[in-house]
Amino acid sequence: MLKRIKEEFGYIFERDPAAKSYLEILTTYPGVHAVLIHRVSHRLWNMGWHWPARFLAHLARGLTGIEIHPGAKIGRRTFIDHGMGVVIGETVVMGDDCTLYQGVTLGGTSWKKGKRHPTIGNGVLIGAGAKVLGPIEVGDEARIGSNAVVLKNVPAGVTVVGNPGQWLKSPQNASEPIRNSGSLSRSA
Repeated sequence: MLKRIKEEFGYIFERDPAAKSYLEILTTYPGVHAVLIHRVSHRLWNMGWHWPARFLAHLARGLTGIEIHPGAKIGRRTFIDHGMGVVIGETVVMGDDCTLYQGVTLGGTSWKKGKRHPTIGNGVLIGAGAKVLGPIEVGDEARIGSNAVVLKNVPAGVTVVGNPGQWLKSPQNASEPIRNSGSLSRSA
C-alpha cells in the first residue's frame, strides 16, 4: 500500500510544480484525500455495502468539495488539482495518469439505468470547468480545454475546446487542424 501511495505522490510531483513534500501533499491536497477515500468507498461498493460506501463518499465530499460516486472506477495516479466542485458519476471509468482541475463534471445525460457517464482513457487532462457528459469515450492522451462541453466521443490525442466541444487538433496529424471542427465523430 505504501508503494502505491508513493507512486501516486510521485505523479503529483510530476504534475504540480507547487508540490514541495510528501507531507504537504498528504495533509493539504483535497484531491489526494478525495481519491484515497474513494478507494475505500469503492471497495465497500464492490462488496455490496452500498449505504456505507455512499455515506463515506458523502463525508469525503463535505471534507474536500469533490464528489466521487463510489461506483466510479478510477485508475492509478489520478490527480485532481484544486478540486473544488469536481463531480464524478457512478458509471465513470477512468484510466491511469489522468489529471482533472477544479469544477470538472464527468456526468450523465439520462435517468436510465446502465452506462450513462463517460469512459476516460489513459493520460487524459481535463481543464477547469469542463463538462464531459453522457456515455461517451475520451481516447488516451486527449486534452479537454477549460469550460469545454463535450457530448460526443473524442479520439486519442485530440484537443477539444469550446461549447459545444470542437477539435483543435486532428488525431491523424496533431499539427493539422480538422476540416470540420464542429464534429466530434471518430472520422476526421
